[in-house]
Amino acid sequence: MTAQDSATAQMTIAVGADDRSASGSAVKDSGSGSVLPDNGPGAGSGSLLPRGAMLAALGVVSFSLTFPGTAWGLESFGPWTLVSLRIALSALIAGALLLGQRVPFPDRAHWPGLAVVAGGSLIGFPLLTTIALQTSTTSHAAVVIGLLPLATAALGAVRTGRRPSRAFWAAALAGAAVVAAFTVQQSGGALSAGDVYLFAALLVCAAAYVEGGRLASVMPGWHVVGWALLLCLPFALVGAAVALAYEPWRLTAHGVAGLLWLAAGSNFFGLYVWYRGLAAIGVPKASQLQLAQPLLTLLWSVLLLGEHLSPAAPLAAAGVLVCIAVTQRARS
Repeated sequence: MTAQDSATAQMTIAVGADDRSASGSAVKDSGSGSVLPDNGPGAGSGSLLPRGAMLAALGVVSFSLTFPGTAWGLESFGPWTLVSLRIALSALIAGALLLGQRVPFPDRAHWPGLAVVAGGSLIGFPLLTTIALQTSTTSHAAVVIGLLPLATAALGAVRTGRRPSRAFWAAALAGAAVVAAFTVQQSGGALSAGDVYLFAALLVCAAAYVEGGRLASVMPGWHVVGWALLLCLPFALVGAAVALAYEPWRLTAHGVAGLLWLAAGSNFFGLYVWYRGLAAIGVPKASQLQLAQPLLTLLWSVLLLGEHLSPAAPLAAAGVLVCIAVTQRARS
């Protein structure tokens, strides 16, 4: 890591693809501290997407495996045990990297935001979704969480003061409407207990994403994830000790693989690239890339879990994909 990568260094971050393409200026990458040429979408790589969008998309792919990983993990562990071990292991990975790179402590002003990231995306979301998945299928849960992009964009607009265009909001609302219609259709017109947990999960996660994206504009993305995880470590260790004593558990190949993916893939790597993407292209635009997450999770639920989908599930997931192109082209 370079000296520019300290947890307190200010970094110039482009907040939107439109702003970047208009300026053609160099952008400092929040993860490495290096200066990236910025000549609009796909500059320097021949890609159809700007670098920030590619990073955010990679985070979405990682997140899409979270529900299947959780379903596998529940084969070996109870919900409280799985969440506690997931956080503890990922925190130990983050702590080793922060210590190895001799990363200084963040400024005092950043700790409240880190606490929101920790409480929302690292504790609240995993715990609430794990409880929900005891009574809900991964395919159903994936499409309900498809409302997360709209919630993130709305909270981001309030928190940052940015005002996306009408076209952006129209596409975002259309995607949310598809998800809401699917939820009502699947539940027979009434919400289930699992849906209540899922809706609570998306709200706390949206708040965490907004704060994480803001912090990733002033410190490297993996520092945001690392320090937030370390905030959770004491609670995770106590929770794991208590849960292992009271919840039955038995090690299986699927259970261990699920736990390891949740710790290293979803909690650490996925959040690392996701927060870098949020900082690079802005919270509203990056959040809408998550409209693709339900479709990807549906695919994994069939391939990895052998679930059988209702005809409405893939149609709903495909419907929100249509909205992605509009949100990425609209001014945000």
